[in-house]
Amino acid sequence: MDIKTAASLHRLRLVSAPEAVSFLLLLVCSVLKRTTDFNAVPVMGAIHGVLFILYVLFWLDAWNRTKWDLRTAAIYFVLSVLPFGGFFAERKLKRAAEDALIASRARRKDVVDA
Repeated sequence: MDIKTAASLHRLRLVSAPEAVSFLLLLVCSVLKRTTDFNAVPVMGAIHGVLFILYVLFWLDAWNRTKWDLRTAAIYFVLSVLPFGGFFAERKLKRAAEDALIASRARRKDVVDA
């Protein structure tokens, strides 16, 4: 994996958890708006909107650089629109990055002929 691909995946990973948190907070704000006089939906909606757009842009970049198949790309996109999905995406991306790091170290030390 080259440095640009790793950076692309890192950016996607960094934005996935905040996007998930903002989505959950937006859901809480929506409930509070209906049950109390507290209305933070416009502010939280804007924050979540920006984070979601960043996630989609970083997802497209990662898909382009990693050459994911359609199934893998679709899974990462669906995770962005599910509550708690961003947390799963972050964990999955972290695991993939660690596996890639281990593989690159093994190739450097001529342990694996790949």
